[in-house]
Amino acid sequence: MDVEIAKTVLRKLYRAGYIGARHTSEDNVPKGFPKHLHKDVDKVLKKLRRKGFIIAKPTSYGTQVSLNPRRIKEIEQIIRET
Repeated sequence: MDVEIAKTVLRKLYRAGYIGARHTSEDNVPKGFPKHLHKDVDKVLKKLRRKGFIIAKPTSYGTQVSLNPRRIKEIEQIIRET
């Protein structure tokens, strides 16, 4: 289940173009998932940050996230694995 959520999160950020300097609020990531999965999505997001696939940017109005441009080839490969 976590793997599917991770793929979906990466795909969502990739398709929206949130790579490197372009980022979105970490509160926006669980949107589009069923309500009962929002906590799981937050956990997966933290795991992806620890593994270096997602970059966090703290701001005065909350944490912003984007995909790590240095690992974009790996991310594309993960997204393609269906």
